Amino acid sequence: MSTLTIALTLFVFALIIGVIVIGKVPATLHTPLMSGANSIHGVVIVGVILVAADANTTFGLILIFLAAVLGTANVVGGYTVTDRMLDMFKAKQKPADEKPKTEVK
Repeated sequence: MSTLTIALTLFVFALIIGVIVIGKVPATLHTPLMSGANSIHGVVIVGVILVAADANTTFGLILIFLAAVLGTANVVGGYTVTDRMLDMFKAKQKPADEKPKTEVK
């Protein structure tokens, strides 16, 4: 088997397993799961740095630039979604000039 055939077979298997795993996740957990998965794209950025050392064609440099931009956008987006999600669980603070209400008997 050629290297391309092995790589494509592995990609298809990973795609099938990913669809099966994500399909079993309840809807309420999709946002936390995806925000965590997006932050894993930090590995893509490390890969871009490693591949950039060997790039010597214009096409290669364009692909490296696109991979770096898209990987960075995913990392930032994942952390932004996680931050917004965690903000939903914080207690709301009352303004300082508002006095607590007391009951009149």
